Amino acid sequence: MRFIETWIPATLVSMRDLAPGIREFLIRPDQFDGTAYPVGSHINISVTIDGQPETRSYSLVGEASSQGLRIAVRRAEDSRGGSRYMWSLRPGARLDITTPASLLAVDWARQNYCLIAGGIGITPILGAARALARRGTDVTLHYAVRSRTEAAYLDDLAATLGDRLVVHASDEGKRLDLDALFASVPKDTLALFCGPMRMLDAARHAWIGAGHPLPDLRYETFGSSGTLPTETFRVRLKGSDVELEIPRERSMLDVLNASGHDVMYDCKRGECGLCAIDVVAIDGEIDHRDVFFSDHQKQSNQKICACVSRARGTITVDTLLRADPV
Repeated sequence: MRFIETWIPATLVSMRDLAPGIREFLIRPDQFDGTAYPVGSHINISVTIDGQPETRSYSLVGEASSQGLRIAVRRAEDSRGGSRYMWSLRPGARLDITTPASLLAVDWARQNYCLIAGGIGITPILGAARALARRGTDVTLHYAVRSRTEAAYLDDLAATLGDRLVVHASDEGKRLDLDALFASVPKDTLALFCGPMRMLDAARHAWIGAGHPLPDLRYETFGSSGTLPTETFRVRLKGSDVELEIPRERSMLDVLNASGHDVMYDCKRGECGLCAIDVVAIDGEIDHRDVFFSDHQKQSNQKICACVSRARGTITVDTLLRADPV
């Protein structure tokens, strides 16, 4: 595994509403020493959904603080239940969390940086913006939101970046044009992105179309976002009479493993491909929410990443075969 998960007890110290539907949580681990963590770090939190223990991952907001760890959670009705659980908590609640780990690799030696955040995707980008501004680099942040009233940390970002913050508010008719943006940045630019899956797909196509090397586009993903609504679907196992229901609150990976049909996994974020299993038949539609498979592989519907991807209707899978996680 890329990360060894170390679980530690913690306390929810306080909460505050940042914008309609977005709430910040200050979490202080027991015996917390304020140790710095890498930009773009996240923690996993043990949550309870419909009486079942689950794990949800949240990006840490900003840089390390002596007060504790901060996350911001958007209340999403079309989700798997993590946001509803977090919003039900009150100060003093006890939590089990993992120690911070980073998936957003930042090359600090570049001269030019382009940061892109979509909605709540600002959470891992905020720390990068502060760190890069402090270093005096050429950095611009493009923040895509439905309206400024829904933009978390907008005042903080304006104070940090000034006119290097560009807000693309849909209700003002200022939608983010990724093709034009990426065509305008220097060739040695490093782009850091966090946003919903559909926006990430557009960013990857625009980045390549502008002639930039794909490794220079670094990103965090929303494992719960896709092109279809999050809803219950069914999975049949090839060569058996087993048919499992995958409720909207749980992943196919969790249901398969809980039922004794072991599927290997690592990241549980749709990035490593270790949990990919073969799709034998589809009676409905697959919603690929991973970033492991190429567009061509997703269109072929031959495999599915069980940790994040979902479906509408019923799919038949073979859990004995795997994609090679390279």
